[in-house]
Amino acid sequence: MDKLLPFAFICLTSFFTLTNPLGTMPVFLSMTKGMSKQERKEIVRRATIISFIILLCFTVGGQVLFTLFGISANGFRIAAGFIILKIGFDMLHAQYSNTKLKEEEMKVYARDISITPLSIPMLCGPGAIANGIMLMEDANTWAMKGILIGSIAVIYLLTFVVLNASTRLVDFLGETGNNVMMRLMGLILMVIAVECFVSGLKPILIDIIRAGNGLL
Repeated sequence: MDKLLPFAFICLTSFFTLTNPLGTMPVFLSMTKGMSKQERKEIVRRATIISFIILLCFTVGGQVLFTLFGISANGFRIAAGFIILKIGFDMLHAQYSNTKLKEEEMKVYARDISITPLSIPMLCGPGAIANGIMLMEDANTWAMKGILIGSIAVIYLLTFVVLNASTRLVDFLGETGNNVMMRLMGLILMVIAVECFVSGLKPILIDIIRAGNGLL
């Protein structure tokens, strides 16, 4: 019990920080401008379920997959940086407005954003995946593994509640508020993308420099 409680606390706090539903909330509102509450709820439900499944799969077998395909967490961060940068650029130019989309196009759009960017890389990014793999390596008992998996489920249930409640803010924002928020969050996302890219590229460059010095 002395080990289980601190481990549970680490799992919950780290995943909540990395998932960051509160930070995702303004982006979600901006991208779903013009949608009904039911459509937003469906996007949140789909995004949280997909995120839970992906993170669970990587947590349980991520190290095997990374080794099998020769993928590194740093490479994953660099790829995520490019994705977030493109998303932020589109939002900065208000290209996520969907008020003119037809009903069928709206359904396709809703399916798309529930996977990218909401699920990947925002709710289930490289940080959360790397954290899950690391914590699974530290979980040396079945009780700790159960706590880890249960913590992931709790975090995404909480994420669903937070994002679903955020739809009520739309009534207070209005058209102008949504446009301002979209551009502001687009700029913030571009900054996050640069940080994500640099955090993945820096260790790779350090390894290259060390290897070069070793040859000299």
